Amino acid sequence: MLRTRKYLLVIRFVLLPVFLPLLFSLSVLAQDIPAPTCTVGQIIVKGNKKTRNYIVLRELSFRSGDTVTISDLVKGFRAAHDRLINTHLFNDVVIFLKDFRGYVADIEIDVKERWYIFPLPYFKPVDRNFSAWAQKDYSLSRVNYGGKFTHYNFTGRNDNLTAWLITGYTRQFELYYNQPYADAALKHGFGFGFTYAELKEVDALTAGNTQYFVNSDTISYAGKYLSHQFSVSARYFYRPRLKVRHTVTANFVMASVDSAVTVYNPYYFDNGQRKVTYPELIYTFNYTDVDYVSYPLNGIIFETSLTRRGIDRDMNLWQLSARLTRSFPLARKWWFGVQNINVLKLPLSQPFYNQNLIGYGDVYLRGLDRYVVDGTAGVVLKNTLFRELVNINIPISRTAGSHDHLPLRIYATAFSDYGYAYNRDFKGNSLVNRMLYTAGFGIDIVTFYDLSFKFDYGFNQLGQNGLFLHIRNDF
Repeated sequence: MLRTRKYLLVIRFVLLPVFLPLLFSLSVLAQDIPAPTCTVGQIIVKGNKKTRNYIVLRELSFRSGDTVTISDLVKGFRAAHDRLINTHLFNDVVIFLKDFRGYVADIEIDVKERWYIFPLPYFKPVDRNFSAWAQKDYSLSRVNYGGKFTHYNFTGRNDNLTAWLITGYTRQFELYYNQPYADAALKHGFGFGFTYAELKEVDALTAGNTQYFVNSDTISYAGKYLSHQFSVSARYFYRPRLKVRHTVTANFVMASVDSAVTVYNPYYFDNGQRKVTYPELIYTFNYTDVDYVSYPLNGIIFETSLTRRGIDRDMNLWQLSARLTRSFPLARKWWFGVQNINVLKLPLSQPFYNQNLIGYGDVYLRGLDRYVVDGTAGVVLKNTLFRELVNINIPISRTAGSHDHLPLRIYATAFSDYGYAYNRDFKGNSLVNRMLYTAGFGIDIVTFYDLSFKFDYGFNQLGQNGLFLHIRNDF
């Protein structure tokens, strides 16, 4: 025991005064040693038969001739990979150091291009989701069909050309073109298009928290279209930085409904109108920094928009909306995601035409899929826990080129959603002006072309539960 104390005294009073200054000096010297750097040499792009080289290079945070640290270059590889995947142009992207020539690093980017031309038959129920269609007994009479031609990389500049010719329950003609990179600096772009649509059925009002449709076949108007809409639009894109995009959209809209619609809802348009003509101006700001924009597990997406619809008493709407999606890893194969959506429409008194809020599009609460909640102000908060179950690539054919395998990812999810919709004028539905909450679990399947199938089993505050399917394809 005495010997041990003796050794401790020697370490404390003899060795520590000698080694502590030495260790401190080494730590200071280590801080002063600059991180190893290199100069970016050639950047070689391979595999792009259609896409222009500069569209690929646009997504890089480094350029040929830049001096960067090795660690920053590796981070740049990872970020560039995610941005290139999020262009929806490629099935796979590999970025690596091809060669070192002294302090010069040559870089290679290998891409596998997607199919860009889709002349496809079109078949889709008119209802807002599969649950709503199920309530109509999956009636084939409630289906639109026709042809849809889309070219997602029309000139190799990530520009899109879309032409739709739809008939059946709805008759719709649509033509749009978007060119996001029209200038030499690849910061400015434009778009334009038009849509003409005729509908035999109109969502005339909300009753019992569900959409009530006026159908031409059930009111002795067989074959007659009850709604007509024509719109032309022009868009301006500005992308000053890699993660930021601004969009300005100008629309001119003419919309009308048959008198049969206003019999059911005199407030479908404002001031008892059956026809409105109005301009619309929309500004959108988007910040994207995620691993995979169609199914984000790590990163942030923030989007906000300001809309001015109409200029007179027949159509008078200011709308401010904001959406934040934040996801992050918890542990190996575990992630957590939060999405917050906020909408404010002014004045707070609006016609039914401007009232759609929760339950429309992708603004919904899982477990309340059967219902819609109209309003002029609202908030939605969605929380999701993800657990990866499967992450594989299924071989298809070695001769299939960029489609030689089928990526398949499967996740188990658990969720809790919250929402609120304020409605000053249409208070006859029980879900308005009250807190809404749901919870449940599900299975998500993610595969080719940003296609995801979401099977959610949800429970709501009404004591109801059920299995709901959502299919999403951003491409």
